[in-house]
Amino acid sequence: MVGGGQLARMTHEAGIPLGIRFKLLSDTPQDSAAQVVSDVVVGDFRDLDTLRAFAQGCDVITFDHEHVPIEHLRALEADGIPVRPGPDALVHAQDKGVMRARLSAIGAPCPRHRVVADPADVERFATTEGDGFPVVLKTVRGGYDGKGVWVVHSAAEAAEPFRAGVPVLAEEKVDFVRELAANVVRSPHGQAVAYPVVESIQVDGVCDTVIAPAPDLPDDLSVRAQRLALTIAKELGVVGHLAVELFEVRDAAGNPQILVNELAMRPHNSGHWTQDGAITSQFANHVRAVLDLPLGDPRPRERWTVMTNVLGGDYPDMYAAYLHCMARDPGLKIHMYGKDVKPGRKVGHVTTYGEVLDEVRERARHAADYLRGTITE
Repeated sequence: MVGGGQLARMTHEAGIPLGIRFKLLSDTPQDSAAQVVSDVVVGDFRDLDTLRAFAQGCDVITFDHEHVPIEHLRALEADGIPVRPGPDALVHAQDKGVMRARLSAIGAPCPRHRVVADPADVERFATTEGDGFPVVLKTVRGGYDGKGVWVVHSAAEAAEPFRAGVPVLAEEKVDFVRELAANVVRSPHGQAVAYPVVESIQVDGVCDTVIAPAPDLPDDLSVRAQRLALTIAKELGVVGHLAVELFEVRDAAGNPQILVNELAMRPHNSGHWTQDGAITSQFANHVRAVLDLPLGDPRPRERWTVMTNVLGGDYPDMYAAYLHCMARDPGLKIHMYGKDVKPGRKVGHVTTYGEVLDEVRERARHAADYLRGTITE
């Protein structure tokens, strides 16, 4: 696996019961996955020679991020190394301009958008193709967790995104009801499964809480979202896990609709709830898919599951808070990533589940806030 973050750590964990041996290409020995995987190569994934040397002896290559250069992945495939997802699919998660063009071509509902050349072009987009300002600007490559995204209210505010030296995508600012995510997994021979559509609650551009399934989501819209994600996975040739981040909106008649916001071709934060709340987790199904094994059951174990991210806060050692959280809620599941605790850094997550949504949400919120130090009782 290329990438040593927490996604690789949890994917490795899911492969242990199957006897899968992982080899990891990690930036540093301190990376989350590098702390638990036995076979670690420390190196730069942007260097082709490093990738080629790492790939020797691997049956298949997969990733916990989308940033490996596409031309390097094509070189690995030319060397006879299976890469899943392959470069033809992964480019749609790397480049937002390519993604929007392809999604539009297959009829997937998207916000109005266009790649723009400069602030004056942003103003032309706003006045002729959108509903005026504000407009959302995104660098087509390299953004994540709110980075590389700007909401601008005039052409004068639009200069900053162009300083990165990469193309910029302009999108209408969507007046959405809430954010959803449809997670699916697809294998090389075309078997696919869909998890329940979830609600994803963002705070300052970072995923804070995921509720599975999304409360009060009409059945027809849920099915539509799952079918859309499965169609995207098939049309783009995705192998492994695909997260389709969605906006729930209302049309002119007040009917609920969905628009595609982003794609991620790897296990995703919106699917972390499956680690404890689904019969087969996103991590286990991703492993099965990239190895072309039969996929597991994606159905939930309980009526409601809530995942809340734990951000670094006032506790330099939040492990001391385990005693309180575990004693207060024996059903709580805590997943920490082995990262140094820094304010605002995503260092873990908690999951809770049960029959009453308000109770399940309160349990997850209390644990995450206590581990962060926001509350002390």
